[in-house]
Amino acid sequence: MKLHREPSPLLIPLTLLVTVWHPGTCLGHVSYTPQLSSSALEGKLTQSTFALEQPLGQFDKLNISDSDPIWLVVANSNAIRKFVAPKKVEDMPAPDSLAQRGYYFTLRATRAHYQGDQTGRQLRVLRVGNDTACPPESQNCNTPLPSSGPYRVKFLVMNSKGPVAETEWSKDIDLLQAQEFQHAPGSQSAGTVVIIAFQSIMLAILLAVFVVLVISPCFHSFRNVPISSPSEQVHMRQYSTHHMDSPPGLESS
Repeated sequence: MKLHREPSPLLIPLTLLVTVWHPGTCLGHVSYTPQLSSSALEGKLTQSTFALEQPLGQFDKLNISDSDPIWLVVANSNAIRKFVAPKKVEDMPAPDSLAQRGYYFTLRATRAHYQGDQTGRQLRVLRVGNDTACPPESQNCNTPLPSSGPYRVKFLVMNSKGPVAETEWSKDIDLLQAQEFQHAPGSQSAGTVVIIAFQSIMLAILLAVFVVLVISPCFHSFRNVPISSPSEQVHMRQYSTHHMDSPPGLESS
């Protein structure tokens, strides 16, 4: 007689976990939030770029290979909930997919680029959107951002089997808008126009005075020179010299 033993209740959750879990789907967590550069950097934010702090030392203790790529994910702020880490590098969306998928991958690096023991005074930032030469449909292209945002970013570590670890999403990043570069409306613009008009008038007056001062002495000298009119006649007296007269007694025959 065979005895049938009931399966232990503890084995059922474990069996389900093994069935559902696949390698590469459980991402490690890096307790780091990307942020804009804290340095007084000119052009930290523009209409199509922004500068991030490099995540120095954040991946030093992570169990990854030195050759594993570390990607920057750039996403529309309202698209981070539908973000899905790709299983392989070939599936990573390029920048031209931003409008459709809401995110893309760029600025590929390795752990060696972000080592925490880097010394020197060199400013270390990541300029997102700084490459105008690469085609947006190519992977790893750092093309200029198409709008003012807002955007959010995070770092994702990949290997040959898929995603390995990721950081937190950054806060919203808003780029500059075109109207911020326009002149302020109102009295300031009107005052500027009045000043420019006044300066133009004064310059024209000074130029006219200069021309008068240069021409006036020449005109005065020209008036003091006597000029004979065509109606005036020049009278010349006729003189007869003695040696030009015929000797007396000599007549022509």
